[in-house]
Amino acid sequence: MTTPPRWNGPFDPASSDRGLGALSGVRVPVSRRPDEASARTGGGKGRRGPADPVRALMHHHHDLCARAVDPLEIAAGLETHGVTDRTAARFRHRDVFSLAEELYARVPRAEEPAPPAAPAPGRALAARMGLGALWLLPGALCAATAFAALRVDAIRKDATIGLAVGAGGAALTVIALWLCLRRGPLRVQGSGRGGRIAYALGVGWLLGHAAVGDWLLTGLLDGRRPYEEAPAARAAVLLALAVAPAAWCARRLAVRARRRLAVSRGLEEFAAGVRPLFAGVVMAFLCGLAALVLAARLTVPGSPPAAAPPSMAEAAVVALCALLFLARLLAVHGFRRAALTGTAVACAVQAAALATAAAARLPGGGPLGAPVARLTAAHGTAAIPAAACGAAALALLIHAFGALCRASAHGGPGARTTRTARTTGTVPNRAP
Repeated sequence: MTTPPRWNGPFDPASSDRGLGALSGVRVPVSRRPDEASARTGGGKGRRGPADPVRALMHHHHDLCARAVDPLEIAAGLETHGVTDRTAARFRHRDVFSLAEELYARVPRAEEPAPPAAPAPGRALAARMGLGALWLLPGALCAATAFAALRVDAIRKDATIGLAVGAGGAALTVIALWLCLRRGPLRVQGSGRGGRIAYALGVGWLLGHAAVGDWLLTGLLDGRRPYEEAPAARAAVLLALAVAPAAWCARRLAVRARRRLAVSRGLEEFAAGVRPLFAGVVMAFLCGLAALVLAARLTVPGSPPAAAPPSMAEAAVVALCALLFLARLLAVHGFRRAALTGTAVACAVQAAALATAAAARLPGGGPLGAPVARLTAAHGTAAIPAAACGAAALALLIHAFGALCRASAHGGPGARTTRTARTTGTVPNRAP
C-alpha cells in the first residue's frame, strides 16, 4: 500500500492555517514524489534523508532571516554565500528566491525598534541643502586657496606669504574633506582600523604623487628642474571639486538601488534594473570631471587656455579621480578589499617607475630605466600616473559592475552582516 504524499516540513496540513499561513501567507512547497517522503514513515524506497532539509539552512542563517524585511533580502544574503539555483534544487526549490520565500515564512521576525519619525518637510529640505553645501565646501576652499596663493606670489614676488596662505587653505580643505567622508553617501561603516590606515596611506601616496611625482621623475631622468606650482594647484583643485559629483552619484546609486530592491521580485530582475543605473552613474561622474577640468583652468592662474585640448597631466588627474571614486564606492557597499587592492596596485606601479628611474642613475643600471625613459619621452612624465591610475580604475570598474549590481550590495543590515559573518559560529536553533 503506497503511503500518500506528506507536507514538506514539520507542519501538517491540518495546522497550516495557524502555522505558515499565519506568518506570511507564503506556501511551503509540497513534495509530491513518493521517494521523498519522511524516513520515519517508511514511505518510498528512494534516498533516505531528513524530512525537512530546509531546517539546517534555517539554523545556519537564522539571524539573516530574522532581520530581513522581505524575501529578496534573504535571497541577497544567500547569494553572498554562494547559494545558486542548483544549490536550491537540493532543498527542493526551483530557485534561490523560492527558497528565500520559505525561509522568510518560517523564521519569525526579530523585534526591531520603531523607526524614527519622519522629519518635517522644512527640516528635510534644510538637511539636504546643508549636506549639498558640505559637498561643495572642499572644492570652494581649495579653489580659493590656489587662486589666492598664486596671485600673491605673482604680485608680491614673495613665496613666504603664498606658502602661508597655501598651508592654511590646505588645512581647511582637508578638514572639509574629512567631514564629507564622515557622513553622507561617502561614509564607510564598520571598517577596521588596519583597513582604514592602509587605505589612507594608499590615498596619501596617490595624492602626493599627483603633487610632486612628475617633478621627481623628471629630476631622476633628466636632472634637476624648478618646481612648478600651477600644475599641482590644478590637480588639487580638480580633486577637491570632484567631491561634490562623487557624493551626488554615490547617493543617487544608493537611493535608486534601494527603491529597485523594494519592488523587484527576483535577483535577476534587480540586476537587470541596476546595471543601466550603475552605468549611468559612472558616465555622469566622468562627464562631470570633463566640466571640472575647465573650471580648474579658469580658477588657477597660469593654466592653459580654456579652448586648449586636455593635456596628459589633466588626463592623469581625471584617471586618479575615477580611481578614487570607484574605490570609495566599493568600500561604501562593503567591498573594502577590492578598493584597497585597486589603490595599492596604482601605488605600486608609480613607486616602481620612480625606483627604476633612480636605479638607472647607478653604474650599469641604465637598462632598468629604459622603459620609463622611452614612455616619458614619447608622452611626458604624466603618462606614468595616467597609465597606473587608468588601468587600476578600469579593473575596479569591471569588478564594480559585477559586485554592485547584485542585491547583496544594497540590502539592509542583515544582508551586509552576512558578508562579514562567514566565519562565525553556529547560533542556537531557534527555528520552529
